[in-house]
Amino acid sequence: MALAKLGVVVLDCPEPRALAGFYAEVLGGSIEGEGDWVDLKVPGGAALAFQRAPGFVPPKWPAPDASQQFHLDLVVEDLDAAEKGVLELGARPLAGQGSAGFRVYADPAGHPFCLCAC
Repeated sequence: MALAKLGVVVLDCPEPRALAGFYAEVLGGSIEGEGDWVDLKVPGGAALAFQRAPGFVPPKWPAPDASQQFHLDLVVEDLDAAEKGVLELGARPLAGQGSAGFRVYADPAGHPFCLCAC
């Protein structure tokens, strides 16, 4: 029996509403809230929340001497089409692309995420 249930994944960032907008374009869903905390309710999935962190420093990828902190794996049907879309929304490719089945990016605040063709 589990001790808890996952409520939300929270990303620190400098501009919560802007980063929620980026992920809403990528994943769909509805944005709720303003100010220092914004929620993204994703259809059929766990919610994401975005919390203002004035001293936010984005993780480094790849960096053996620094932590990536976490990353999101986003499952897609067409890697090329999804890549085009996230780049148009402000993502940037990161080094260490891995295998042909996934590609690594940073969101506009610098959090790493992967597009995965699974």
